[in-house]
Amino acid sequence: MDIKELQQHANHVRQGVIESTHSAGAGHPGGSLSAADVLTYLYFEEMNVDPKNPKAEDRDRFVLSKGHNAPALYSVLAEKEYFPKEDLLTLRHLGSYLQGHPDMKHIPGVDMSSGSLGQGISAACGMALFAKLYNKSFKTYTLLGDGEIQEGQVWEAAMFAGSHELSSLTVIVDNNNLQIDGTIEEVNSPYPIDEKFKSFNFYVINVADGNDMSQIKAAFEKAAGRTGDDAKKPVAIILKTVKGKGVSYMENAVGWHGKAPGDEEYKIAMEELKKEEEALCQ
Repeated sequence: MDIKELQQHANHVRQGVIESTHSAGAGHPGGSLSAADVLTYLYFEEMNVDPKNPKAEDRDRFVLSKGHNAPALYSVLAEKEYFPKEDLLTLRHLGSYLQGHPDMKHIPGVDMSSGSLGQGISAACGMALFAKLYNKSFKTYTLLGDGEIQEGQVWEAAMFAGSHELSSLTVIVDNNNLQIDGTIEEVNSPYPIDEKFKSFNFYVINVADGNDMSQIKAAFEKAAGRTGDDAKKPVAIILKTVKGKGVSYMENAVGWHGKAPGDEEYKIAMEELKKEEEALCQ
């Protein structure tokens, strides 16, 4: 799939985030929008997955460790045709299978329930360890928030992954620099993120613009091409992103961490995204 096709899918994913959170009147659009590009790349280019066989034994696994950004995961799963797009409008509604955090028991394509920050990477380590012990070919990917990595459990899991050379594991950090209470430096700085992962024996790749599909592609290709001792290491990809990416009034605005757009805000956001969609189709 070429870059423009991936960008078109990412635009649709963003539209799904806005539509679902507006319909719910709740949710976390900011971090969902910053992660839309990498999630699109994972599901449409990187991972070996099949919506028609979501439990295939040899499928690659994905764990959304920052589970509150479920609107982005649900939107990419719908874009990939795991379930109908119209179901996104039932987000957080009573009786819907699409609740505020991913549920592996009820949602096709979800490999791990998540939401308690810091735990997703531990589950991903378990999947990668299984692959290593039983000589399985599948890979495991997990997406963390940069505020989430203030959790101590994240670094216990990183220590484990590096120590056990879980080479099939890729940890992705959505470094949009904002969390619910402000910038991550103001709250509890985890910087330098890359050096911390290196200290736990990870092969680290920094991406200057984590919302640029070409740069995302280059990062995953670099990870796939590692050789020698580097090929034995788990991978950490640090994406420098923009919270709220794609919706002008949400970009770099901490207030949109966990607030749904109202009717007028929804209209503006969808107009902007539709305009971008038209430009991508030229």
